[in-house]
Amino acid sequence: MKAFWIYTLARIAVFVAVYAAIWGLASIWYDISLLNLAVLLVAAILSAVISIVALGGLRDDLARNIEQRASRIADRIEESRSAEDVD
Repeated sequence: MKAFWIYTLARIAVFVAVYAAIWGLASIWYDISLLNLAVLLVAAILSAVISIVALGGLRDDLARNIEQRASRIADRIEESRSAEDVD
């Protein structure tokens, strides 16, 4: 679960940083009350692209962690099946 929370918090941090940067730039040039949704959408897209590039190692750790957990669960299910067959 640790890998999940680290990756999730990193994604949120990237989004917040990109949103703040875009909002700051947009507020200089435009009336920000009209652009809140646009800033939000652009920040979501840019933060997703940045996360794909910058958080690849964390994503790989998370995938490995999920694979290990799934393998352990499958092993336990198989052990339960074989124990039932013995009786």
